[in-house]
Amino acid sequence: MTTQAPIALELKDLRKSFGKTEIIRGVNLAVAAGERVAIIGPNGAGKSTLFNLISGRFAPTSGEVLLDGTRVDGMKPFEINRLGLSRSFQITNIFPKLSVFENLRCGVLWSLGYKYSFWKFLAGLDDANERAEELMEMIRLDKKRDVLAVNLTYAEQRALEIGVTISGGAHVVLLDEPTAGMSKSETKRFIQLIKDVTVGKTLLTVEHDMGVVFGLADRIAVVVYGEVLAFDTPDAVRANALVQEAYLGSSVADSQAGAQT
Repeated sequence: MTTQAPIALELKDLRKSFGKTEIIRGVNLAVAAGERVAIIGPNGAGKSTLFNLISGRFAPTSGEVLLDGTRVDGMKPFEINRLGLSRSFQITNIFPKLSVFENLRCGVLWSLGYKYSFWKFLAGLDDANERAEELMEMIRLDKKRDVLAVNLTYAEQRALEIGVTISGGAHVVLLDEPTAGMSKSETKRFIQLIKDVTVGKTLLTVEHDMGVVFGLADRIAVVVYGEVLAFDTPDAVRANALVQEAYLGSSVADSQAGAQT
């Protein structure tokens, strides 16, 4: 008999309205610890709004967001982050004038217990420096240690952002369109990178690339008009006629054809 994993993130009848317009319409979702979930849906479906509600950028109109069983809806983003949830954004969000190493070191400081201080030299913080070095190797940017973030390639900047996202030790990670704008070869490498850096973590990702979705996710949540139309394994979602009609269409057929070649 297998032991069922505890629920890391749960949404209960989550709703969000802007004025009279209801964007999120009663979303219920339970993500198990260590599970990789992709959130897909057409433009305007409410995917980014859902991420903003989970991470605390927006407060819900009603409903609940629970992180490890603790309600976090209404908390500030930094408070939720300190409870173990971190996210990336569609637009790369790093310190462009700092090096790769410096970006990562900034990310690890709070989780290691370093608060705001004007009399400590960062170079002397051995544990922070060692952790930053480990993260550099993990995201495969150790050879770019002293390169300013602004001078990295686009794919390298996205990798650095993921490194910063996980640097604080979050066990629930939200990635918003992490492979957008990448070539096919970059995307393929990036899927493996995401798998490697999220081992043992709970992952939610918003993605439009069906190759990424079916290659990465344990389960897929299909969001249409602010509601979850389906939440199931990739194979089940691929075969779901309602999903195909509402969103996937030819993308499913393309994915199936690609899997057979």
